[in-house]
Amino acid sequence: MERPGLERDVVDPTVYERTVRRFAEAGIVMPTLAQLADPDAVDPAAFASLAAADPDAADPANLLRVHWYNGPDRRTRAPLPAHVVLPRSLTGVEARIVVALGDRFPMIASHKVLAAYACLAPRIVTGQFDPSTHRAIWPSTGNYCRGGVAISRIMGCRGVAVLPEGMSRERFDWLARWVADPADIVRTPGSESNVKEIYDRCAELDRDPLNVIFNQFSEFGNYLVHYQATGGALGRIVESMREREAEVRLHAFVSATGSAGTIGAGDALKERFGARIVAVEALECPTMLENGFGEHNIQGIGDKHIPLIHNVMNTDTVVGISDRATDQLNVLFNTMAGREYLVRRQGVPPSVVEALDSFGLSSICNVLAAIAVARHDDLGPDDVIVTVATDGAAMYRTELDKVLARDFAGAFDEVTAAEVFGHHVLGGGDGQRLLDLTPAERRRIFNLGYFTWVEQQGVDYERFIERREPGFWRELRTILPVWDALIEAFNERTRARVPA
Repeated sequence: MERPGLERDVVDPTVYERTVRRFAEAGIVMPTLAQLADPDAVDPAAFASLAAADPDAADPANLLRVHWYNGPDRRTRAPLPAHVVLPRSLTGVEARIVVALGDRFPMIASHKVLAAYACLAPRIVTGQFDPSTHRAIWPSTGNYCRGGVAISRIMGCRGVAVLPEGMSRERFDWLARWVADPADIVRTPGSESNVKEIYDRCAELDRDPLNVIFNQFSEFGNYLVHYQATGGALGRIVESMREREAEVRLHAFVSATGSAGTIGAGDALKERFGARIVAVEALECPTMLENGFGEHNIQGIGDKHIPLIHNVMNTDTVVGISDRATDQLNVLFNTMAGREYLVRRQGVPPSVVEALDSFGLSSICNVLAAIAVARHDDLGPDDVIVTVATDGAAMYRTELDKVLARDFAGAFDEVTAAEVFGHHVLGGGDGQRLLDLTPAERRRIFNLGYFTWVEQQGVDYERFIERREPGFWRELRTILPVWDALIEAFNERTRARVPA
């Protein structure tokens, strides 16, 4: 066996055959990663047959919707990934900030379901995971574990979510509806900042051989699918803009690091467009900026360690954003007083304000970092920065209520809206930090990962070090067509095929 999750052949024929029979009986069709990256590779008739499938149901048909090209109803397919171009009236900068909307994905309304599929599917088609006996353990701070539970349920296995007890109530409400047993929601101490506690709980669960840990921070399937699918989707948006305006140029891709899956799209965008890669973290826990520690509430971006799957040596800039800014802008963007202020006083188009429904806390964080880069690099109207909205505001309604009570005494009016907008958007907020990385800074950040992965998690030192070299990441990506061939062969055995 090469490494867990990166095998290129069937490693357990007995498990493989048993899973083939289960999937054949359930009629489960597994799309290839190439098909999720480019749904045009699938016969439109296959998508037409999805019309009756509820995008929020545990329906195997929804596997064909695990891509960036769903329409507003999350049922139909769109020619371009859903996105919004933020105007200067909202950002205060001339550069065009393009935000791809992750809440169009099925079941969890977040693009993290894509990563979950890309981590489990290769284990299925190589016989490493037996849905009849194994339990899939999904550690995260919210969206990835929801995606894992959803994909597990569709594939007929038991999914277990491991997440901090301090995450938004909406996450736990969703999980309560989807898990097979309430015991499959494992709450760990702390909140967004307590990733180590998640690892510790997974180490305990890993003692049971029937538990398989899908650690998004070290699962290279997470990186690979975002390189291919998210990088391809964002690239298509940029190309569509260039078709209309030839002078448009992609300057940067901005992404909170989180598990470092999404930021893998930056490697594809740098290769294709020469884009800079900007990593974002919470200012209250400046890990990349200052080897720091702390606690924050930008839910979904993690901290206090460097993910194993982060291609640090290819990262150009790090930006720190305060959770005070994301908390308060969540109120501005999602209250009547705030929205009226944006439309009437700032002249933000109503259609853009309506799109703010698709911005959760980490999404707002990404936008603020993009604004910071645009200012720092003195960008003009022909410059484009792309980023993603991982999930929407619906996942943070109770968080909004908490901030209203904490920061605004339960009341939010036009004057307060102006103060929040002026401070956090136009004024740069509470001490934003931006660092352009030198080779020495990249090495410092890379080396910081040693303490988590080699000392704490037992990763082989040589395998840790080899990630410094660009060749490692190029070689890693050669597994993508191999996995797709295995998925196609698996579907042949089940006699369930995605029409091509």
